[in-house]
Amino acid sequence: MFDKKIDAYMIQSPANRSYFTGIDTSFGVALLTESEKVFFTDFRYENYARKELADFTVVIVTYSELYVSIDKELKRLNVKSVGYEENYLTVGEFKDIKAALEGYQLKPASDILAQKRIIKTEAEIAKIENSQRIAEKALTKILPLIKPGVTEREVSAELMFEMIRLGADTLAFDNIVSFGENSADPHHHPSDKKLEKNDLILIDFGARTAGYCSDMTRTFTLGSPADELKAVHGIVSEAQAYALKHIKAGMTGKEADSLAREYIRANGYVKEFGHSLGHGVGIEIHENPRLGVSSETVLQTGMVVTVEPGIYIEGLGGVRIEDLVVVQDDGVLNLTNFNKNLYL
Repeated sequence: MFDKKIDAYMIQSPANRSYFTGIDTSFGVALLTESEKVFFTDFRYENYARKELADFTVVIVTYSELYVSIDKELKRLNVKSVGYEENYLTVGEFKDIKAALEGYQLKPASDILAQKRIIKTEAEIAKIENSQRIAEKALTKILPLIKPGVTEREVSAELMFEMIRLGADTLAFDNIVSFGENSADPHHHPSDKKLEKNDLILIDFGARTAGYCSDMTRTFTLGSPADELKAVHGIVSEAQAYALKHIKAGMTGKEADSLAREYIRANGYVKEFGHSLGHGVGIEIHENPRLGVSSETVLQTGMVVTVEPGIYIEGLGGVRIEDLVVVQDDGVLNLTNFNKNLYL
């Protein structure tokens, strides 16, 4: 990170603060130099920060004093150039920083910081896998509650309760629970729609535990859906299996995406698969890299990504099947153990 171009990184986004400090706070800035680390926060987190950040200098400030205090530390550390998170800051926030830190070279650093997070350590992978186990246990627990007459909202609430009860700190993202034709909406919000016999049931969800997320999707039914949807489930399942078999380090995100996309296209569906094959998962539910039609990112060992092909037919329904995997030199390590059966 320190190659003579940037003397200090000013880290403000919650995700990067969590990654570089190991703690979660609603207010704070981490200042990293090659020789020292400083963490600015307010009185609410003073005891927490001093206890957890033994290798940081902890500075307690109010919001109005923040940039004055940062300027003081930058001068003490003889900093000339400061890397900032251009992809996180608003225009107004950047104007405030530029005015407060006049005289320093301000350099965009979002990509540099993202690259530090893109390959996961064994400890990070273990945390992601733990979140995945919690999510799977929660889904297993609520399956007996899924019966005709239950609503999307009720299933989502029960799933949330079980994940928290089983040890999740929070949800990785808002649950997606959709029945019948609602499953054709990839990011449907749970509603009061009641499950009817023969409806497809699509559930996309994840847990966040110890700062790290999981993500999975399953599509199933209690009855016998339309013949086209049965066929679509088979196509999506086969497309995912093919991608999982062939994704490995060294290929680009575009190449990984094409493994499933071309299979789906060959079976007559093009516009019905409108999103990317996958995305990175870690502290945030959507991180680099992206497995998409324009992604030139080269996959590397240790990246954690989703593999989630889908086909969505408006007015009829949709199917998505999603696993969470670790990219390896010779393939992938699948962190998802839940079955992919169409019929419950």
